[in-house]
Amino acid sequence: MISDIQFQKELDIIITNAIREDVGDGDHSSLACIPATATGRAKLLVKDNGILAGVDFAKQVFAYVDPNLEIEVFLQDGTPVKYGDVAFHVSGSSQSILKAERLVLNAMQRMSAIATKTKKYVDILEGTGTKVLDTRKTTPGIRAIEKWAVKIGGGENHRFALYDMVMLKDNHIDFAGGITQAITKTHEYLKANNLDLKIIVEARDLDEVREIISNPGVHRILLDNFDYKQTREAVELIGNYCQTESSGGINEDTMRHYADCGVNYISSGALTHSIYNLDLSLKAF
Repeated sequence: MISDIQFQKELDIIITNAIREDVGDGDHSSLACIPATATGRAKLLVKDNGILAGVDFAKQVFAYVDPNLEIEVFLQDGTPVKYGDVAFHVSGSSQSILKAERLVLNAMQRMSAIATKTKKYVDILEGTGTKVLDTRKTTPGIRAIEKWAVKIGGGENHRFALYDMVMLKDNHIDFAGGITQAITKTHEYLKANNLDLKIIVEARDLDEVREIISNPGVHRILLDNFDYKQTREAVELIGNYCQTESSGGINEDTMRHYADCGVNYISSGALTHSIYNLDLSLKAF
């Protein structure tokens, strides 16, 4: 996984680029009718039920736009919220508040939706020992805040990107000439380049599981689109050889059954690609 320093760099890039995209050469609506010396207050109003996420990110946005803005936080990230709750107050330059408003709302609405869905999945798996993972099926340019939201909701992050873990999927295996060839070449590559990266290998059936476990040095086997019976058999075959992960079309109706098969993880792209934004607004008062 990437370091905290690398992760913060990703957040900084998101904020810088989003403000550049939204503000350009100036917020002319505010510049036209609000004096530069005007000050005001606004509140982050919750208009939906779910899990709040993005408060700490919002604080970073406000600080980037104007370090003199003051934020009084009432509800922290990860808090269950309902209609009418107020997450925080922000006070200071009216122009600065308006400049930051859209990025704060866009980010918090999406992050809260992801955290809410993740928490629902985590609750479904409670007591099984199986953990929820996200995927790389994220919105281009804002992966860091989406994966942050998964953590806030109680899930865990899969690899952040292509560079922090090796994941040999079906196309890698086919292009490499087979499972054993792909694993062998990967070990050689990592050694030659002095890289310490964990290796995940995807299996499409039980025969591929058997071939994977005949090779050393695999951190996790991804059981892709296995049914319950195949998953139980695979988990028994793998034993203590490595970790196990189920993926492929798993939803809230089926995930508990997969967890009961004994897998360590269930990964779901739906956590980040199939959500509806939580309704939030920033209102002057």
